[in-house]
Amino acid sequence: MALAAGDRLGPYEEAIAELQKGLTLSGGESEMAGALGHAYALAGKRGEAEKALVELNERSTQQYVAPFDVAVIYVGLGAMSPTFEWLDKAYEDHSTWLTYIKVDPRFDSIRDDPRYRDLLRRMRLPE
Repeated sequence: MALAAGDRLGPYEEAIAELQKGLTLSGGESEMAGALGHAYALAGKRGEAEKALVELNERSTQQYVAPFDVAVIYVGLGAMSPTFEWLDKAYEDHSTWLTYIKVDPRFDSIRDDPRYRDLLRRMRLPE
């Protein structure tokens, strides 16, 4: 049985439960918080996704938060301008996760955007 584009993570509730466990086990690592926020957004839990953004922003005043992790939430919310603002910050930050942007399915929705192609060009990655 083929999965629809929105079903890549399987049932959202299961994915969210597993990501919540991962967030706890990781001690609240920003990568897990970003993935959980993304899952909330895809599940239509916009308030929870926005809460994850607030928490990452608050955490960033005390410790490093990878810009890529914030971008993951924004792309899930469909907020393209903030997504690209944070991807640009990830680029400036030399984020290692950014090297996967061409294959990370969470970013499928931005592939046709000229800003995506510009990012690839700056990273010297072929389109």
